[in-house]
Amino acid sequence: MAQKTVTRANLAEAVYGSVGLSRTESAELVERVLELIGDALISGGNVKLSSFGSFQVRSKNERIGRNPKTGEEVPILPRQVLVFKPSNVLKSKINKSMVGSGK
Repeated sequence: MAQKTVTRANLAEAVYGSVGLSRTESAELVERVLELIGDALISGGNVKLSSFGSFQVRSKNERIGRNPKTGEEVPILPRQVLVFKPSNVLKSKINKSMVGSGK
């Protein structure tokens, strides 16, 4: 099976096919869920989706990096990064699929 990126449209179509909402309502539902997740992360909260994983924003301190082309040291400014930690259930499903496909 070829690798495929899951898009908002794919999610909306899946909701449409399984829940029975109209395509427009399904797309609005997906948009609203993503908006709520984004708002929670922006406000500093964590998002935990049971059996899937959790998202959180972490602060990274300033550090010195290096330009790989020139070797010049460059300061990397402090920033916020989004971190995803998969649940044990998701990790288990991924590992089982890897074993079953012979990878």
